[in-house]
This record gives sequence, C-alpha cells and structure tokens, in this order.
Amino acid sequence: MTMILASQSASRRAMLEAAGIAHDAVPSSVDEDPIKAALCDASPESLAQALADAKALDVSGRYPGRLVLGGDSVASMDGQRFGKPRDRQEAAAHLRHFSGRQLNLSSAISFARDGGIIHRHVETAALHVRNLTDQFIESYLTHEWPAISGCAGAFRMEAMGVQLFDRIEGNHFTILGMPLLAVLVVLRKEGLIAA
Repeated sequence: MTMILASQSASRRAMLEAAGIAHDAVPSSVDEDPIKAALCDASPESLAQALADAKALDVSGRYPGRLVLGGDSVASMDGQRFGKPRDRQEAAAHLRHFSGRQLNLSSAISFARDGGIIHRHVETAALHVRNLTDQFIESYLTHEWPAISGCAGAFRMEAMGVQLFDRIEGNHFTILGMPLLAVLVVLRKEGLIAA
C-alpha cells in the first residue's frame, strides 16, 4: 500500500518521485489561519510542525489504515514570520526586506495513521540573501510570478529563486520544503521502501 502525501506541492511531489517513492497526493482542507493565529508567539519551527501535523491528521482521518505524510515550511527573519505572499506587490516587499540579510526556512514533516501522529521532524536552514536591486526584483517577479505565490519566502530554490542567495547553510531538501532524508528513515521503518 502506498503512502499518501497530504499536499499538492509540486516540489514535494517531485522530491518523492525522484527518490522513487510511490505515493498518492491528496490535498488537505486545513485552514492555516486559525493555527497561525493560535501560535502567533510560537517559534517558526513549532508553527511549521503544527501545520504539518494538522495536514497529516486531516487527510489521515479520511483514509483509515494509510500512512499519511504532511509537510509545511515557515520562512522567518529576526523573529518575524513570512508566509506566502498575497500578491506580487507583497512578494516584492518581502524581497526588498530580505535583501542583504539572513532568511531562515523551517520545514517540518508529520506522519499520521488512523488519526494519530506517529512521527514528526523539523529542520531549519539559513539562507543568506545577497543584496538585491530593484531591477533584479522586478525581473525576478516577471519570470517567477505567480508560480511563487504558494511559496513561503517568495522563492523556489529549484527555479530562479537560487539567484537570491550568495550562501546557504542547511540541507538542500529542507530548503525545497521537505526534509527528505527524515522521510526516508520513516518509510524504511514502516516497510514501505527497502531497508
């Protein structure tokens, strides 16, 4: 029996497919806003984990016996969290704010079965944003919008977003939105892939 990815994220699906992990993608119906409001003082790691938990549990409740993977990412800088940009103007404002500074990206996973969390993991990567000119930001958004509208931090590392940074500390898969090595550990334990 294949696992379920509680997401339609193209990046997460591509990672699983590239790693040879059979899965079904079922989007979660979780409203993130109440969770974010309830955890307004929580760390970015705690918020990412809570969102991943909620998504995994939501889908798990609909598919008894199936292993469900939920995931989420939260971008932060100096204690301020940055969600998915609401529009192109907000994306531009975020990028101007990030320019020349360190952006942290926390990516969490949660595995659920039969309505209960059986494993969770979160990792954070540090992304050092180079000094961005207004000309570059405009060119970047012309190329990447609206594809980045669903991305925390207004970038896709697997696309032109790599041009935003001059140094990165952390796991590449975490930056793509899912700590894949931790996912593989659980799938081996669960017998869904060869040990």
